Amino acid sequence: MRTMCYIVPRVVRLHLALLLSALITVAANAAPSATSDWKPEKNVEIITGASPGGGNDRLARAIQKILQEKQLVSTTSTVINKAGGGNALSWTYLNQHPSDSHYLALANPNLITNHITGRSSLTHIEFTPIALLLSEYITFAVRADSPLRSGKDLLEQLKKDSGAVSVSVGSALGGANHIALAMVAKTIGADVRKLKTVVFNAQGEAMTALLGGHIAAVSASASNSVALLKAGKIRVLGISSPKRLSGAFAEVPTWKELGVDVVVNNWRAVIGPRGLTSAQVIYWEDVFARLAKSEEWQSEANIYFLENTYLASRDTASYFESQRTELQAILAGLGLAR
Repeated sequence: MRTMCYIVPRVVRLHLALLLSALITVAANAAPSATSDWKPEKNVEIITGASPGGGNDRLARAIQKILQEKQLVSTTSTVINKAGGGNALSWTYLNQHPSDSHYLALANPNLITNHITGRSSLTHIEFTPIALLLSEYITFAVRADSPLRSGKDLLEQLKKDSGAVSVSVGSALGGANHIALAMVAKTIGADVRKLKTVVFNAQGEAMTALLGGHIAAVSASASNSVALLKAGKIRVLGISSPKRLSGAFAEVPTWKELGVDVVVNNWRAVIGPRGLTSAQVIYWEDVFARLAKSEEWQSEANIYFLENTYLASRDTASYFESQRTELQAILAGLGLAR
């Protein structure tokens, strides 16, 4: 039997590709606008892996406040703190309630990096992605009286002695804060395996340790640095954003400006436990889409220098996959993957 091979003309192929792209876009945008036959029947728990006062805790409470004040959810909601393990305790608690959409949790890059570094057996595919909410960037801060006066001072110190500066990198090794520090160090030729890193359960604890002189520096989100920066208690030497931020950070150079081509995004997302139904996902997609469009949410983002980057469930799942590939490569290159 002879196999027949049909060659489709280029114009036809182009039209087919455009049609397929349009159909995919329609399908992707249709789900969030669909009507859900599910809604909460009891209190909703918003779980955060940070202690009270940390950035994730503050974000969870902002979400809870807007849900209640805008009446986006008909039932009550509460914030539950499950700090420890680089957020792993909060996600373990979340998955103790399979198929129950009355439990939601905040997620950040640790959802992916904890497994890559061997810190946790949990992977992102064991949860139900609801929405990507925000992007934020990493600052490198020291006390106001630190001998490190600028980002260049830090770079020179790390070049000279990779372990000379004790640095808090958040709640887990291999997280976004650690990645930002390690990428800067690697780019300038420092030995990332000799970096003197310190882990705390929450950024609030790290800042307290910094002000007390127990550590020399903190790699932390801009939202966790801004209050102390405004108070004149810390100095921010550099930031992992693609361009300078405004307001209190207007005078802070990016690492790229300092000759180090490093950009790190410490994103925030909402996930549910495994086994949620499409109706449950559609309900929460609609809730968080409305939250993301609210003036209150945009105001919260502006206050803490966060970028509103909302994505619905399907696109969030795709983003998680792309992050897994990217972060696996970065951590492997830094010698942190296991």
